[in-house]
Parts: sequence; structure tokens; C-alpha cells
Amino acid sequence: MSHATHSNAALTPRARLRLARLIIDHGWPPARAAERYDVSWKTAKKWADRYAAEGAAGMTDRS
Repeated sequence: MSHATHSNAALTPRARLRLARLIIDHGWPPARAAERYDVSWKTAKKWADRYAAEGAAGMTDRS
């Protein structure tokens, strides 16, 4: 079982990548992907934007 990387992280880096790929690579609306992963629209958009800019490397924690 994989765990989030810190106590406040809702998703693991692997889950963030899957979420971001749904939005960027598969054209899902951020709200739909957010609902599927049980995170806010803002969080889903943040991970999608990072994936678009940095690829998989952008899925790591910054806090």
C-alpha cells in the first residue's frame, strides 16, 4: 500500500500523476477528475498544471 508523502497530502505522487494524466492526456474536465479522486477542483488543476509544465517530475511534494 502506498501512502501520501506527508500528513496533509491527499494523494500519493502516483495518484497525482494518474489524476493529471486524465486531465491533460485524456481531456477530462478538472472538476470530473477531482470528483473521481476526492480532491478539490483547485487541487486537481494544480497537479494538472504541474504535469503540463514539468511532466511526472512535477508530482513530488513541495511543502
